[in-house]
Amino acid sequence: MVAISTDAVEETRRHCARRGFTYTFLSDPKLEVISRYELLHRAGGIEHNDIARPAEFLIDSTGIIRWVNLTESITVRARPEQVLTAFDDLKLASPATK
Repeated sequence: MVAISTDAVEETRRHCARRGFTYTFLSDPKLEVISRYELLHRAGGIEHNDIARPAEFLIDSTGIIRWVNLTESITVRARPEQVLTAFDDLKLASPATK
């Protein structure tokens, strides 16, 4: 699991420490990756700053996006059970499991 934020590296580091996040959290203040995945939400932040649209992706080992969950609200995210169901569905559909 990897998260990407528009925040600067130090701000991201402080946020992760405050929240107790233990997974990889990347900083993309130049919006390079966020723009590449068309996730830029211009002026969507609390102070009308540019932010990343909430999104979850399941990407296979070859780099192919297999599942996407996009929302318009910064307060809405996929529920863990949604992601786990999508992951299980992908495992069932995989030729390696047949």
